[in-house]
Amino acid sequence: MEHRTSRQHVVDMCRTMLARGYLKATEGNVSVRVPGHELYAVTPSNYDYDRMRVEDVCIVDFAGKHVPDDSGTGLAPSIECGMHANIYRQRPDVNAIVHTHQPYASALAFLRRPIPALTDEQVRFLGKRVAIVDYAPSGTGFLARNVQKKVAGGDNAFIIANHGIVALGTDPDRAVFNMALLEKVSIAYLLALTTETGKVYTIPTAIREVAFGKLRADEKRIAAQITEAVSPLRVPADEELPSADATAAALAAPTGGKPAAPAEEKPAAPGEGKTEGGEAARLGYAISEYPDVDDVLRRLRALVAQPIRGLRHDALLDVLNYYDTKCRASREITDRAKRRIPGGVQHNLAFNYPFPLAIERAEGAHLVDRDGNTYIDFLQAGGPTILGSNYGPVNERVAEVVRASGPVTGLFHEYELKLAEIIHRYLPHVEMYRALGSGTEAVMAAVRGARAFTGKKMVIKVGGAYHGWSDTMVYGLRVPGTYRMNAKGIPFGATSRTREAFPHDLGQLRRKLIENRLRGGTAAVVVEPVGPESGTRPVPRDFNAKVRQLCDEFGALLVFDEVVTGFRLGLGGAAGYFGVTPDLTVLGKAVSGGYPMAGGVGGRADVMAVFGSGLDGKSGAHIQVGGTLSANPLSCAAGYFAIEEMARTNAPVIAGRAGDRLTRGLQRLIDRYGLPYVAYNQGSIVHLECSGVMLLDMRHPVKLLKENKARKRLMEQMGAAYAAHGIITLAGSRMYTSMADTDEVIDDALARFDQVFALVEGV
Repeated sequence: MEHRTSRQHVVDMCRTMLARGYLKATEGNVSVRVPGHELYAVTPSNYDYDRMRVEDVCIVDFAGKHVPDDSGTGLAPSIECGMHANIYRQRPDVNAIVHTHQPYASALAFLRRPIPALTDEQVRFLGKRVAIVDYAPSGTGFLARNVQKKVAGGDNAFIIANHGIVALGTDPDRAVFNMALLEKVSIAYLLALTTETGKVYTIPTAIREVAFGKLRADEKRIAAQITEAVSPLRVPADEELPSADATAAALAAPTGGKPAAPAEEKPAAPGEGKTEGGEAARLGYAISEYPDVDDVLRRLRALVAQPIRGLRHDALLDVLNYYDTKCRASREITDRAKRRIPGGVQHNLAFNYPFPLAIERAEGAHLVDRDGNTYIDFLQAGGPTILGSNYGPVNERVAEVVRASGPVTGLFHEYELKLAEIIHRYLPHVEMYRALGSGTEAVMAAVRGARAFTGKKMVIKVGGAYHGWSDTMVYGLRVPGTYRMNAKGIPFGATSRTREAFPHDLGQLRRKLIENRLRGGTAAVVVEPVGPESGTRPVPRDFNAKVRQLCDEFGALLVFDEVVTGFRLGLGGAAGYFGVTPDLTVLGKAVSGGYPMAGGVGGRADVMAVFGSGLDGKSGAHIQVGGTLSANPLSCAAGYFAIEEMARTNAPVIAGRAGDRLTRGLQRLIDRYGLPYVAYNQGSIVHLECSGVMLLDMRHPVKLLKENKARKRLMEQMGAAYAAHGIITLAGSRMYTSMADTDEVIDDALARFDQVFALVEGV
């Protein structure tokens, strides 16, 4: 049944008013706007409300025309549906309407006496006064037009001469409240009139205007959520979602359930050639269809243009109660941690509102905290565990290596070479590879190497992108145009040769390259190939190719930061997917399958020669980059085995289909609830934007300063709500799927998201 939620609201409103005595038999009618559509659900004509079912409620469009569906009841809508349609067209802040013949307000309808401003509560919710709508016969266009004229003024309650009342609300509960408040005010006014005629005192005009101003502010806020919105993506209820299970089965079929493992790299025989990157291309990529970036950005801009839409207050209290009652062990240990660890956690990923969860076990697609609560894991340690958490086959083989050599020797180990070789096999442009401790270290090394190789000093990044916490790159962090806003503790000299260009702005990037010519030239342009913050600001499909052209034109090195996309988009990474060859590639997270040493930099052999520290005897190859634990046997073996397993199982593609299923399911829920939220994915990188805080920038500084905190708070609260319903996300706005996310896991997650979305204000 279509629009079931709106229909259910109508039934619930009728049940409430019946219980309170405001509805009798078949009199009156009730309607609720269908979010995201020019439709509303309305009670059927001449039908006993006490017997009414969800399927009996009718759907009508804004022209007042009945829209039959497959519910099969065949009931006609209320004869007053034209009046409801006119109100919804006239007032975008109205989402529910009540029309009743309640006794005391009806008495004033017979007297044709408007109710003046008697209390500030009345004005705050109903309007400056309760006006009289001119008489017209029931169910006629004349009455519908008379009501439309009156509601245009912004009030929320009206008395229809010789008929009844109309009460409007921003949501179903508010419409019922306003109807009940009108009856209360009607009783008081009638008593005042009959007690001492002509001696009814109203509140001071100044108080009335203050109270009415609050009402208008609320109306504008709710109206903006409709007028600034765009139509949600329509996902039919019967549409079959993409299947990770089917993809896994199809990939496994040719070899009886196990795709052939790649052969170990050996020198090619004379005359023997192979297509570089051919194996990665054969395995395919996680992105089945690249997002329509223009449409995604249009939806994101619409989200940011609207007031925030978060949890109802009572729902938020229930979420916080979950943490208080179900997560006591997590709270106890994280409170202890605050005495010995700055902020209580060692990495920002671990912080969750209202306090961090302490995890005891990880297995595949799930996490279990100290209190025994189980969660679906869409954090996946920030992205590295494409195979799923705590993947047994890799753990077993790593344990064998550690038993033989220990975790570190300080000397050369064969898995240093094996890791570099398997990376080159799937990323042929990584001709040489230097293993390091983290993505941050790898970006630092790439910048230093680019400067050493080119002899130039300037570096350009895309504003809003995160490239680790090194002095050079904490610039324009997360919010484009903020320059050094987050650079506390960093000398000005450390960022004096860093510049940022706004996302997608190739014209500005060119201007920065031209400006840098006067300063000695640009050593490198560093980009996240899917867009800043792992695609939170997605780039057009041809963006990287155009950046490559600009780098070639100005003699700068192109650096791909593939800390997230490396192997997650496929064994060929973003470079393979986009068909763009960078000069240097930064890897992290997935390069060791979640084990330590999650980082490294690789690229062209001539550029990478500068990392030789003079050992290879090449002139000028002497920059200092390395670490005692870099390239340790534990991490190199883990990386080699993880990449080998990803190739054997084709985990990135399976994880990508899971991301497709999750995204499409979320789009269906967003459509069903009429929310302004935006869901899209780049394979197994899934974005669910509820506040749009990551889309604010310094091109709109007033909006940034005014709304940043509120939108960030909403993102934290939604993340807490997801966790309270058993879903762990990255900051409430990003999710990483893995091979462990079967269709059953994704469907379970969608059912939980359904429960959370039902708690959003105005739903």
